Order: sequence, then structure tokens, then C-alpha cells
Amino acid sequence: MATDQLSRVFSALADPTRREILTRLGQGDATVTELADPFPISLPAISRHLKVLEGAGLISRDKRAQWRTNSLQAAPLKEATSWMEHLSHLWDDRFSRCSSCRWTRSTSTSAPADTGR
Repeated sequence: MATDQLSRVFSALADPTRREILTRLGQGDATVTELADPFPISLPAISRHLKVLEGAGLISRDKRAQWRTNSLQAAPLKEATSWMEHLSHLWDDRFSRCSSCRWTRSTSTSAPADTGR
């Protein structure tokens, strides 16, 4: 099981229901019932999804009177985005080098061969 923060974030984001919950929380805080409304699953199933999101640090849960309000927490998403941007720069550099190397090879092989005669 994932133990570091980044692994927990990616594990939580791997599920489409949890991604939809995060999208909804991006519009504002919501109760479990409000979050469960568009899904054809039980409230306990939504609560399990919320526990995973909370464990990854992607949401915070606050009990106000008898309602439990859920809020989006952006910091872990920023960390994941930063990590992916770093990798993206590395891969962009590699692809650029690969493309220029392939272009160099294709132009050198298209030139007529010198037979030395």
C-alpha cells in the first residue's frame, strides 16, 4: 500500500468517482449527502471514498452541528502537478534530442552514397 504522500495522492486520483468528488468540491464545500446525490452508490460507499481522499490530504472534513462538511485541499494537488511538470520537462528534452537525432540520420541517409570511384 502507498505510504508516501505523493503515492497516496495518485492512488486517490486513480478512481473516477473520487475525481468527480474533487471536481464538485472545487465548486465549494459540500456535505456527504450533497456529494452522494449524483452517484448511484450508497452513502457508506461515498464515505469510504471520502476517507481515501482525506487520507491523501486532498480534502478536509469538518463537523458543524450534525453535518459533516468536506472541503478541497489544494496543496497535495500542487505537489503532484509540480512532480509531473518536472517529469514533463525531462521527457520533452529527451523527445527533442530523439527527434533531432532522427532528423540528422534521415538527412544523412538520403544523400547519395559516395562509392569512391
